[in-house]
Amino acid sequence: MLLSKFLTSLNQVSSFRFQLPTGDFVPPHFHITEVGMVHKHFIDCGGTERKESVVNFQLWSSDDVQHRLKPQKVIDIIRLSQQKIGISDEEIEVEYQGETIGKYGLGFDGENFQLLVKQTDCLAKDNCGIPESDQIKDKTMTAENCCDPSAGCC
Repeated sequence: MLLSKFLTSLNQVSSFRFQLPTGDFVPPHFHITEVGMVHKHFIDCGGTERKESVVNFQLWSSDDVQHRLKPQKVIDIIRLSQQKIGISDEEIEVEYQGETIGKYGLGFDGENFQLLVKQTDCLAKDNCGIPESDQIKDKTMTAENCCDPSAGCC
């Protein structure tokens, strides 16, 4: 979800909740402890230089069970972040503490914001010789179809 869509959605609700992929909800006394931009500049396993930017929210719950964050307060924090640090209209990534810090995408069902599962992926499948997922289904890993060390991807 882009930041602009999040702001539009926040204007449609009087209170809001974040729902985890399990269906459980982040406790209603959560805080948004950080709003920022994260820039990633990297080289993938095929040698291609890449850049990514996301707006990052960090959710946190403490023992302060009386705390309730209102949509207008979040809008104010985002507006200040746009002014002070120049956050732009990028996709939102949400960090939330589970067994470790989880990173989630963000969706909205008209009532609640959903924390969406994110997956890792190889960005250079064509350089690594990795077949499309439908070609993998019935194959068993053997020495013949394992990634060749001379392929330059591993």
